[in-house]
Amino acid sequence: MKTVEKPWGKEVWFAQTDKYVGKLLYLLPGKRLSLQLHRVKDETLCLLEGDCVIQCGDLEHRLTQSREEAVRIQPETIHRISTEHGAVLVEVSTPEVEDVVRLEDDYGRIPGKPGH
Repeated sequence: MKTVEKPWGKEVWFAQTDKYVGKLLYLLPGKRLSLQLHRVKDETLCLLEGDCVIQCGDLEHRLTQSREEAVRIQPETIHRISTEHGAVLVEVSTPEVEDVVRLEDDYGRIPGKPGH
């Protein structure tokens, strides 16, 4: 397992093969990820703890622990994850590639430039 600190919390990688990557995403209260899209990465997210909103294209998914729901984010879909009280999510995605395109970011990372 590897842990990657992020400005919004951290990622804990628990699985990686040639076909998929499994991570836990720990979001701090009041934080959100950049508004972004991936060119080729396909990901599915499921809430384990807390609450979050996943903006996915024109849809908004409000996830709480009382509802079991997975959200799939297909390539080229604009998306953002945010939380009011903190959240832990499982992300299963196609292998990591530097294909993120940031459209908006709260942490000083340059929109449009690759990188996490």
